[in-house]
Order: sequence, then C-alpha cells, then structure tokens
Amino acid sequence: MALSIAAVVISALSYANPRTVYVNKIGMVYSNGTATVNLTGYNISGQLITPLYYLRSYPPINASGSPGNTLQGLNAQLNASDLAVINGAPDSYFEKAGEMYLNRSLANSVGTTVKKVPTFIVNGKPSVLYLGSITCIFCGENRWAMALALSRFGNFSTLFTGYSALGDSDVPTIYWSPSEYNASSMDLGSFYSSDYINFIAFESSDPITLGFDIQPLSVMQQIVNQSGNSVYMAAFDYIMQINNFQGTPYTIWGSSQVPGADAVDFGNSTATAPRPLANWTHAQVFSLLKNPNSQFAWTEYAAADLYIAMTCASINNTAPVCQLPAISQIERANGY
Repeated sequence: MALSIAAVVISALSYANPRTVYVNKIGMVYSNGTATVNLTGYNISGQLITPLYYLRSYPPINASGSPGNTLQGLNAQLNASDLAVINGAPDSYFEKAGEMYLNRSLANSVGTTVKKVPTFIVNGKPSVLYLGSITCIFCGENRWAMALALSRFGNFSTLFTGYSALGDSDVPTIYWSPSEYNASSMDLGSFYSSDYINFIAFESSDPITLGFDIQPLSVMQQIVNQSGNSVYMAAFDYIMQINNFQGTPYTIWGSSQVPGADAVDFGNSTATAPRPLANWTHAQVFSLLKNPNSQFAWTEYAAADLYIAMTCASINNTAPVCQLPAISQIERANGY
C-alpha cells in the first residue's frame, strides 16, 4: 500500500548553536583532471551544526506496508541494537572485506575514480564532506558504507531510518539527521563525533513520494547560508570552488574527492532491475551487516574500506583502523 503525504514546504531552518567562525584561507593549486585550478583552501575553527532530534512538521511515519512500497519508520531514531551494528562492527569484518576487494572476489562493483583536493580543515582536523539527496537511490545504498567507514574514526550518537524516493526504488537507508521529507530544502548536520575527523553533511530534501530530484547548487547554497553556520557556509563555498560536482552522492574524504558511490551494491549480485535491496526491510539490512555472510554485506564493508583508506591517508594513519593490513594495502594500491 503506497503512502500518500501532503506536501509541506518551510521557509526557515532551525539548528542548534550556530557560532561565528574564524577563517584562515590558504591559496592552493591542484589539478581537477583537465586543468590546473587555484583553490582557496580552508583551515578554520568553529562549531558544526547539531540538528534537531525531531522535526514537528516531519514526524516519524508509523504506517505499515509491504517492503518496497512503504515508508515505515521514516525519520525514527535507530534503536540501540541497530546503532551498535554501525558503531561496533569488528575490525575483522573490514579486514576480510578488504581482502575480498584486493583479490577481486566480490560480485558487486567496488572502486571509483578519486581526485586529489586540498583538505578542508576545521578545528585542526581534516573533514569528510558529503553532499547527497534523500530521494537518490545511490545515496541510499552508499550511506551504509559511509556510516561503517565513519564509525572507524568516531561514533554516531544516533542515526535515523530513511529511504530513497518511492519513485527511485524506495531502498532502505539511514539518514544523518531527521529529514524534511516533503520539502524542497536542505537537511544539515549529524550526531557524529570523532577525535580524528569532522563530518559535514549536506542533504538535499524533496518530496519523497515522488522520484529522484535535486535542487541547483546555487539554490542549495542559499539555503545553507540561511542556517547561519559559518563552517557549513565555508564548506559549501569550498565545494563550489572545486567545481566538479556531477551528481549525488558527492563526497570528500580528507584530500580525496569521490564523484559518486564507490560501490554499486543493491543485493548479492551485480545490480539489475528490479533491485533486491528495494524489497528488504531495515531489519534485514542490519541483520546482514551484523553477521556478514553475503555479497551485499561484504560489498558494504569493502566500500567502507576504500573510504577508510582515503581518510587514513589524510590523517597520517593515526587511527587504529589504519593499521589493518588490508587498509594499508588498499591505501598503497590506490595511491591515496
């Protein structure tokens, strides 16, 4: 049974504790693959956005229905056991998945083109930047790998149940913050903390009952500026300066910019339509990640390994996960 939601649009954003940021811009030169670009890098201080736990106009959806045609639990916080699957995955899973990536025994596609960019530094730490869309199916499957990777350098105090758009296969996913799922707006921030890195998340929101859509970068930047958070404003300006956005998901892991998902993982074999992931529940995904014995799960961990290796290269391999043999080999093999 499809769920019908009335469209709601809000004109203002509300975030906790924006702060003035002191910006030290550093002139840098890098290659975007086709030309030499003079980019203003950033080494700044300031407070990141802490979103609200609950959006009154976009409450969790409790409707039920068959997987693949429902938004059950949308915007609900993960329970403790599901959150622990992300935060507490053992290093052995990442090591085995990394070995499978290196020996090419994964059924799904893993690997992507990476461009080197200056590191966006906040409060003395390199940053992971993410620009995605709640309606995007590739963002949906990619957030699983992103969350697993980020958990190796810190932890999430909470995550939220999410989906891609009903018109874009409705895959189960996680959100970094509650989503304005009926609005053309931006969901900013997360509940992530780390001693090694920052995580700066921009998520374009559009009515989830429709298909994939994303607003122009100029419109997204205007909405980000409305937040009043100078770190996020500077981070989006940095993305605009790099000027190589081609679609979502768009991520920067320290000094490595990734133009899309680093793995295509919609089931236990090479992605075809209909995609199995679209008919799975969140409970099934968490079960597979908790006890990985499937190509889907190993692909997600392997995709996370690539992000981990990129991040390790940007923090001089100071986090414990960087010492895993597979991570070290991936870092060297891919030239991160």
